[in-house]
Amino acid sequence: MPTLDPHDENNVRLKVGYNGDILVTNIKMEMSYTDFCTEIKGICKFDEYQPFTVKWLDEEGDPCTISSQVELDEAIRLYEVNKDSELNIHVFPNVPERPGLPCAGEDRNMYRRGARRWRKLYVYNGHSYQAKRFSRKAQCAVCADRIWGLGRQGFKCTRCKVTVHKRCHKLYKHQCGTQVPEQLMSPDQGHGKMALGGAESNGSSQPGPKNNTVAYEMGKEASTGSESKLGIEDFQLLRVIGRGSYAKVLQVEHKRTKRIYAMKVIKKELVNDDEDIDWVQTEKHVFETATNYPFLVGLHSCFQSESRLFFVIEFVNGGDLMFHMQRQRRLPEEHARFYSAEICLALNFLHERGIVYRDLKLDNVLLDAEGHIKLTDYGMCKEGLFAGDTTGTFCGTPNYIAPEILRGEMYDSSVDWWALGVLMFEMLAGRSPFDVVGNADNPDQNTEDYLFQIILEKTIRMPRSVSVKAASMLKGFLNKNPTERLGCHPQTGFNDIQSHPFFRAIDWDQKTIGDIDQSEFDGFEYVNPLLMSMEDCV
Repeated sequence: MPTLDPHDENNVRLKVGYNGDILVTNIKMEMSYTDFCTEIKGICKFDEYQPFTVKWLDEEGDPCTISSQVELDEAIRLYEVNKDSELNIHVFPNVPERPGLPCAGEDRNMYRRGARRWRKLYVYNGHSYQAKRFSRKAQCAVCADRIWGLGRQGFKCTRCKVTVHKRCHKLYKHQCGTQVPEQLMSPDQGHGKMALGGAESNGSSQPGPKNNTVAYEMGKEASTGSESKLGIEDFQLLRVIGRGSYAKVLQVEHKRTKRIYAMKVIKKELVNDDEDIDWVQTEKHVFETATNYPFLVGLHSCFQSESRLFFVIEFVNGGDLMFHMQRQRRLPEEHARFYSAEICLALNFLHERGIVYRDLKLDNVLLDAEGHIKLTDYGMCKEGLFAGDTTGTFCGTPNYIAPEILRGEMYDSSVDWWALGVLMFEMLAGRSPFDVVGNADNPDQNTEDYLFQIILEKTIRMPRSVSVKAASMLKGFLNKNPTERLGCHPQTGFNDIQSHPFFRAIDWDQKTIGDIDQSEFDGFEYVNPLLMSMEDCV
């Protein structure tokens, strides 16, 4: 399959959705329908006799079949007229029983942006490249330089496992499947491999002394060569304190130091595809970055057994804001200001390091023994988003999702400031700004789609119980236009938050905001008696 220059005005950038993957390639502007079908067969690896159906998304987002030269020409014409960045098509390995009927496996919801998780592949010279995060030993097959950086630093072919820089993948001339020198292969070329080591505890990917983390290879025991690595035998398991779809969280005691930690346990059998592996890698790296910052839960160590991965993290014993909100209904404005200021500092710390949090909610804001907050759960974080960078993944907790995500737009750290606005509204008003959803008699008004419609269209009314300064702050964060939202100005974003009248009483120079009267927060320590029961099986 020939490689075409994506910057050539005579080429069309093609995004092909097939079998859970997004395959990205380029085709000629002037192409016959026969050559187009041959290209699709090559991309999807169909044999000569495999029937298939191609559908493209028109201006309204509706699927239209491409079954003739006329329909192909019309799709390319509208691509030119609308100056689209790419032509989106979906391929199905079958044909409908009658014209107008859907194909087997077709669902109208699959055309909605963010409705499914797609694996994005870049198809060049027969290779299907996927953007990946590598260990420090990964080497480019073209320029022989080390592949490193934040986020997903390079490309790896899903078939022949060759690794290249993103800038070099169009220059690699070997056809997929041909013999490649061993030194040009990825050091983690086996299926489902993951390196949990390879980065220093401060988040740097540069070479340096190895820490206590252990490299993990699916189904095999890995070694860091460290004499002081930890294992499950170094901890006394006390009780279960939380469960999720991917992981269980335990309270543990380090046998040697007698210190209490939280241990997040993930079954390896649940980490079974590239997206899940990237999620674990990202969470570990953000944990490392957050270590020793006062308002973020940091990482103590991580290790593995034959069947599980273990994150040992700070244990925060004050409960989460969700519990305290259920007990107090709403917080005094002074308390809300105190918590919000520390959350702002935590989010800004992440943003300055190219990390978007994307999962701010009451459940993820913990209180320590001194009444300070700590953000936790970095599973939805996105790395590598510095000034001018954006992403488009549809994710988040429904009640906190920003309008730009729902509109299918590219976004940046603006989504965190929207979520903070929702959280502050809940603290000050004792309810969500979108609390109509879930309480309506009409079942159609208790759905996620209706909630998203409310977020996009409803004017948020400020409760009378909040002060003028607090209302101004909420309106700033809950602006549906991200370019006008408080905290989102490219140059003065965080300074705009710090100088807002609502935060006038906060001394931002004191990183722990230690001049707040901590006696106001007496009694906020909490251990859930149900989850912490000694009868709960570890």
